Amino acid sequence: MDEDEQSLYAGLQALSNDAFPKKCNNCGRSFDSPDAFIRQSEAVFSGSGLQKSTDDDDQPVVMLFRNCLCGSTLMDLFSDRRVTTQAGAKRRALFDRLVQVLQHRGLELEPARIELRRLIKGERSTRLEAMGIHLELKK
Repeated sequence: MDEDEQSLYAGLQALSNDAFPKKCNNCGRSFDSPDAFIRQSEAVFSGSGLQKSTDDDDQPVVMLFRNCLCGSTLMDLFSDRRVTTQAGAKRRALFDRLVQVLQHRGLELEPARIELRRLIKGERSTRLEAMGIHLELKK
């Protein structure tokens, strides 16, 4: 694995893991990853559990409500690139650096962004694999 690939892997792992672990404030159950959050909790009783909203800057966000096994309602917020906290700024800067690594490897800006988002979601990137970059994020 070359230096660019090591940097890319480390950055993607940091982006993916930044919001986890999540913890139930009622019983203390911990969810180590988005996958664990969904697998180890239950659907809310009505609807999909998804709710569209806006953040403090009127940017769209999606909230996922799930019930912990103890009965407490939990929520995960999907708005990674819109978070205005210091942690959100660090994630955006890291994402931008990873895009630059991919541009250095020959991808244009928008395809680089698309491929990084695929990897962050846990999907395969055949385009990056064709470039010799084989990464799998730990869940």
